[in-house]
Amino acid sequence: MKALQLLRQTASEAPRLVFTEVPKPALVPNHVLVKVHASAIHPSDVGNASGLFSYTQYPRVVGRDYAGVVEEGPRELVGQEVYGTSGHAYAFTKDGFQAEYCLVHEDDIALKPKNVSFVEAATLGVPFTTASQMVERAAITESDTVLVIGANGAVGSSAVQLIQNIGARIIKATRDDGGEVNTDKDPELKAVDALTEGKGVDVVLDTVGSPALTVNSLKKLAKNGRLAFISAPKAGARDISFDMRDFYRADLSLLGCNSLNPSAKDMARRLSALKEHFESGKLKSDSKWISVPIDQAVEAYDKLLKRTTNEKYVVVMA
Repeated sequence: MKALQLLRQTASEAPRLVFTEVPKPALVPNHVLVKVHASAIHPSDVGNASGLFSYTQYPRVVGRDYAGVVEEGPRELVGQEVYGTSGHAYAFTKDGFQAEYCLVHEDDIALKPKNVSFVEAATLGVPFTTASQMVERAAITESDTVLVIGANGAVGSSAVQLIQNIGARIIKATRDDGGEVNTDKDPELKAVDALTEGKGVDVVLDTVGSPALTVNSLKKLAKNGRLAFISAPKAGARDISFDMRDFYRADLSLLGCNSLNPSAKDMARRLSALKEHFESGKLKSDSKWISVPIDQAVEAYDKLLKRTTNEKYVVVMA
């Protein structure tokens, strides 16, 4: 079958991504064989292709998210349209989803929303499960005011939709004038003071991971405030500093959320829970993805690795 495979002979050399032919997986007990229709290229996929994750085992089929149809497995699952995401294993220690077929444990799949195309569904896993993880860890309720940093990004915009469904108030922070707070013009987040009448916010969801912004966000938390973050700089200083006494006296919480820690089973649980919200129209997919055939996907990865494009690509198998 056609696949994108990451190769590496020794730890001292850079990984090499190739379009190649690999054996079609054979069905094993408690698994399903999925005919993959599409698989998104997320920033973590690009990071994997660059050798960012030390635990990746080679050779390895890449791709964390997918959507497709169960071709072999338990009778009740054969023919079902499914979607899913990696957790900590697929694309790292197990083959991922940028191939014509993938072998997935039956506990790790979720039924695809009926009103979402395969291409759209293949882009949802990482952003929405990560956002769901942040929202859950921060224990957001309808009475909260939530500052979302990077609100127009993949995870940030997914978080905004989830929070809207909870009914909490949202303050969007972006690097342009599209949100209530422009973090380029106002890195100290002074606009938050005016927007909250000096009361601060109950929750910050930081999807950017800039130490200066994170520290300034902590200063905007009200009592019992929670800050959840999912990223940090890949190079340079990654430390932050805050006043411990002020922090504990205000009953604040700082929460790190890594989408590579949960299992694929846990991620499937999250996606299954989101299915009805996509079907009801309460959640929507991002349409700003460019489909690229699998035999041209190495070139798309190359552009992303070299940062010569800001486009978002989804690999299609047909």
